[in-house]
Amino acid sequence: MKDIGSLGVGIGFRPGRSQAQEGGRFEMAFSAFGPCIPLPTAGLPMTTVGPFFMPRGVSIRPPEGLFLELLLPKEGTMRYGSWILAVLLVGLMADGAGGQGALPPVHLNKIKLPPGFTIDVYARVVDARSMALGAKGTVFVGTRTHGKVYALVDTDRDYKADEVLTIAEGLYMPNGVAFRDGSLYVAEVNRILRFDRIEENLRNPPSPVVVRGDLPTDAPHGWKYLRFGPDGKLYFNIGAPCNICEPKPDLYATIMRMNPDGTGLEPYAMGVRNSVGFDWNPRTKTLWFTDNGRDGLGDNVPPEELNAAPRPGLHFGFPYCFGKSVSDPEFGKKRACTEFTPPVLELPPHAAPLGVRFYTGKMFPREYQGQMFIAEHGSWDRSTPSGYRVTVVRLKGDQVVGYEVFAEGWVEGNTYEGVWGRPVDLLVLPDGSMLVSDDQAHAIYRISYKK
Repeated sequence: MKDIGSLGVGIGFRPGRSQAQEGGRFEMAFSAFGPCIPLPTAGLPMTTVGPFFMPRGVSIRPPEGLFLELLLPKEGTMRYGSWILAVLLVGLMADGAGGQGALPPVHLNKIKLPPGFTIDVYARVVDARSMALGAKGTVFVGTRTHGKVYALVDTDRDYKADEVLTIAEGLYMPNGVAFRDGSLYVAEVNRILRFDRIEENLRNPPSPVVVRGDLPTDAPHGWKYLRFGPDGKLYFNIGAPCNICEPKPDLYATIMRMNPDGTGLEPYAMGVRNSVGFDWNPRTKTLWFTDNGRDGLGDNVPPEELNAAPRPGLHFGFPYCFGKSVSDPEFGKKRACTEFTPPVLELPPHAAPLGVRFYTGKMFPREYQGQMFIAEHGSWDRSTPSGYRVTVVRLKGDQVVGYEVFAEGWVEGNTYEGVWGRPVDLLVLPDGSMLVSDDQAHAIYRISYKK
């Protein structure tokens, strides 16, 4: 390993496949907080590791607890083939309980909500991504770049986590988490794991059972969202291993489902480039999911998507079509947009909609009950930011009748320099309040309502 400057950042080149590609531990020993950009390389084969691009076989291992932020170039400077990387040291993080340490401040006073709603910090969690609720009230949290899975325990029931416990570490982008019958399921890129009797063993977690270990190892769009459907099956995404390509059908660019024991794997929805959030309408049992469109076509093309799949076997267009009618310039000549299931709602281009959640609680006013919330993570390749907010989709049955902003303020001044947080996932607690995870501010917020 070679030290670079006083930071001691090591860059190591070694032949062969990385441990991650072999199905082992995540190769990156740091977290990238900011919007993702490709890292320049000397013509080496590329693979996405974490939220940015690295050459195959490259390992970067700063000292334990060191975290870096990747910042986007200023407006107008980003072009394919000419990438600029700005690396900002945001702090040395002590390896405290749960691997947390010192964290950047959050700015709750900047979040705007409808009258009667308030937002508070529920917990601070490095790289907080997808969330799942245990039977005893434990909130489980996956990460994408940190390699860890956490359990948040609210011992005194004051709606603030008293402990942040590490359930697992050294995993390969363990973004997805789901809970069922006392067990925690965790989705790595290439494996689905199960931790049995987890809430009885939070301080001494059992070794995981490998439920399924033969999933693709491709890191680009390989991080997964994980949920149990109303049919009792386990659903997860396998994203397209590229920005735009024609990958193997019925495997990549899909939402898959299988039995809880890993058998019966099958595609449920196809032509889905990169979905990192889905939920079922509690009334109709229809699967709803977000999908992130391709990059490189400009600021306003293509739209992001909100889709509904009332039955298996539908194709949603990738790589041939985006939104309702945007034909891909490379692959669109092969198939027409009219051949595919269109989105129920086109969302702002590059807003990166991730987690979706039907509100099933009773705390929020009636006009929010049964409606859908979306966490819009925010753009990285647009001249001015889009997303960085939580929106609500108004529904009548499975028909969209409205779309509006619910919570905003994670970006100031409409510039990337003003971004301080990025919403990822949503979770409704038993009391009806709603959690929002944020992988840039390293926080989980609780939104509540009082007349």
